[in-house]
Amino acid sequence: MPNTGLLTITHAGCYRVDVNMHGDGTIEDVTALGAGVIKRATHLADGRELIYYDDPDTALSTERTVDARVLDPRPTTATMRQDVLTGDWVSIAAARQNRAFLPPAELDPLAPQSPTNPSEIPSPYDVAVFENKSPSFGPALAEATGTAPAGEDPPEGLDDLSAIGLGRSRTSVGRCEVVCFSPDTTGSFGTQTVTRARTVIEAWADRTAALSALPGIHQVFPFENRGEAIGVTLGHPHGQIYSYPYITPRTIRTLESIRRTSPSLFQDILDFERAGERVVLEGLRWTAFVPFAARWPLEVHMMPHRQVADFAETTDAERDELARLYLMLLRGGDTLYDTPTPYIAAWHQAPVHVARDTYRLHLELTSPRRAADKLKFLAGSEAAMGAWIADIPPETAAARLREALEGVSL
Repeated sequence: MPNTGLLTITHAGCYRVDVNMHGDGTIEDVTALGAGVIKRATHLADGRELIYYDDPDTALSTERTVDARVLDPRPTTATMRQDVLTGDWVSIAAARQNRAFLPPAELDPLAPQSPTNPSEIPSPYDVAVFENKSPSFGPALAEATGTAPAGEDPPEGLDDLSAIGLGRSRTSVGRCEVVCFSPDTTGSFGTQTVTRARTVIEAWADRTAALSALPGIHQVFPFENRGEAIGVTLGHPHGQIYSYPYITPRTIRTLESIRRTSPSLFQDILDFERAGERVVLEGLRWTAFVPFAARWPLEVHMMPHRQVADFAETTDAERDELARLYLMLLRGGDTLYDTPTPYIAAWHQAPVHVARDTYRLHLELTSPRRAADKLKFLAGSEAAMGAWIADIPPETAAARLREALEGVSL
């Protein structure tokens, strides 16, 4: 590869990829972000976007290895179908059947590439984000953008999506990304340092802004699944970001509650909880609490003290405090039992184009673990009817978690 040009990779029947690297591995697309984090953007061999986020105190070189793998073309974008009984859209993503399932550490697909492990990330890294090989949404978008083609039959807007009828389908346009918190083969967000947690939060904010700008995206959702009890298929410390071509059903229900009550509903909830006995952590800018009507044995919400639509709108000070409080919360959950607690950490963000001034960014951390050797399974009433029965009073759960947090240090 010439030292002054771009690496060009062409797949028959697919698309052209120009990887922005010099022959010495230097990435040209470099951006300085908040907290001293450096962003280095490039592409994988099949055209998927890959972004490195370097810690402010990184020991890594500025150079990155080119992805020299020979990869199959990306799968065709899935199709989503409407459930006429509820109006919900269901993505039929058969390519997900081929994703890795609990590989050994030496074949971890999220670790840096080695001579014996042709993984997804060519170089050593601090934090890395890349497009999922087997996405539920995308790679097609509502309009051709960069290396992403246009969907054959994308949604024509929110009005199109809200209409209900038999046999309705649309292309599952969107974007699904993997967020690697560390090159280590085991761990979770809670096992990271404060500096690394801050880098991940900066990546979330950067990706939220970028994904929100893509055509046809209506909501961006960062999350982490932790533990085999949740269904995790990779032990590597990582999360994901889904960019949906619609507003999710859960968010639609919340928007309806805001409409029926008050535009300040999230602030009202925060004030109500801060005046009660279910607060578990409180800072100058964030508060974590067990909600009044908690469904899960472990359920904690964390909310900023001011109206913030998504991570892209948070300040450096809010991100700094969140890095410490979030780590404390996750580590507190792990001290409840002798083994790590499985959980879903769901960061709910406002829709991209509506309700930006009323829907507030917040975490909903939930775990099905109700005892050291017992899980709460969603069976008849919850799974079939959506009628929840909680096993542990929220006040009891909050008191227990507060006690656990007393022994947590960073």
